Amino acid sequence: MTGLILPPGQGRKLITKAQEVTFKATQAHGSSISIFEVVVPPGFDVGAHVHDDSQEFFYVLQGELELLAFEPTRRTDKDWHTWESPDGDKAVRATEGACMFVPPGTPHAFRNASDKPARMLFQCYPSPVHELYFEEIAEIWAAGGINPDAIDEMRRRYDVSQITPQRYNPPVLPVPSPAKSRGA
Repeated sequence: MTGLILPPGQGRKLITKAQEVTFKATQAHGSSISIFEVVVPPGFDVGAHVHDDSQEFFYVLQGELELLAFEPTRRTDKDWHTWESPDGDKAVRATEGACMFVPPGTPHAFRNASDKPARMLFQCYPSPVHELYFEEIAEIWAAGGINPDAIDEMRRRYDVSQITPQRYNPPVLPVPSPAKSRGA
């Protein structure tokens, strides 16, 4: 039996406009937990969702993310940003070193509301549910962006019940002003 050692930046990558996912440990490696490094671009919001059988763990490596992992007093379908739990919990601004564990049946979400990419380590049990999910969503995005109907159909097959929409609205960068020429 052999283990797996990967140097920084190594692993199979799936790169789209909305996410960059590097597979670190997978079912093919003998792992019962799928482990990924994910770069979350500014403006990406995964939307609140729930898994009946999967459990997940998120660890912020760089940047900041807003994280949520609780059942709100009232679910809204527009977005999760103002949700509150019966105990007064709200979404948390998570920076480097923060983590979130999500047991099955718990609504959860993350978004990058900053103007810089964030990196996180993401683990999902059981393997290979999210491995297959990431592969298929990358194909859907590559075929023309975020297609809600195709994504909804795919989610049903991978234990994802979406509560609020997934969004990707990259920040608009300011247009540089033309340089003024100075006369001699």
